[in-house]
Amino acid sequence: MDNIFKVAPSILSADFCNLQRDLELVSNSDFVHIDVMDYHFVPNLTIGEPVVERIIEVVNDINEKNANNCELLTDVHLMIEDPDRWAENYAKMGASSVTFHYRAAAAPVRLARRLRELGSRAAVSLRPAESAHGIIEVLDEFDMILVMTVEPGFGGQKFLESQMSKIRFLREAVEKLEPNKRPILQVDGGVSRTTVQLVAASGADATVAGSAVYGAQDPREEVEVIRNLGAKAFTENWGRL
Repeated sequence: MDNIFKVAPSILSADFCNLQRDLELVSNSDFVHIDVMDYHFVPNLTIGEPVVERIIEVVNDINEKNANNCELLTDVHLMIEDPDRWAENYAKMGASSVTFHYRAAAAPVRLARRLRELGSRAAVSLRPAESAHGIIEVLDEFDMILVMTVEPGFGGQKFLESQMSKIRFLREAVEKLEPNKRPILQVDGGVSRTTVQLVAASGADATVAGSAVYGAQDPREEVEVIRNLGAKAFTENWGRL
């Protein structure tokens, strides 16, 4: 996962009747973003453990066949209540990364450490109305920070430009850490080729993109466009080559 700017297509915008096909369409991505919603933490219900486990198996098969030797990672985004109880299961089934919402967890640092012990990257998410100040002192406990630029629960929402100051605040804090302790700073919600430069210039080095990728005529090409635009804006503003 050497790309300066990383792209994670969200399967929330994929065709669930042709999910294996749609996973193969974005095999050049860095992550595949898997939204798990429980109809309690957010007002929507998606998929649970059996389907996620099968997605992980399919992605592993795709990686074995990938002629470009690019490893597609699985990023499970838990929009659920009580992640302290359930998140471990997704790490145990082989998810590359497990993201839980900071305010939903009773003990976020303890949970992050447990996920790492199980071999998964540990990530934490902030909703639009949540401040980033509460996690500044524990940034190095996480492998990724996910800033929501829409209210979680549904795809295709309008991008919230108001979150750019939060991203910039987090980037400035991340840059103060030792390079090997810096979490990825990811954005989720309304990101496309028209908004990716703004989030990257603000300090994000990864993005989720659902409808922008799966709504494109060529999803694979759209991944490359978004990645290249993001990488250019990030390096121009943060100077990392």
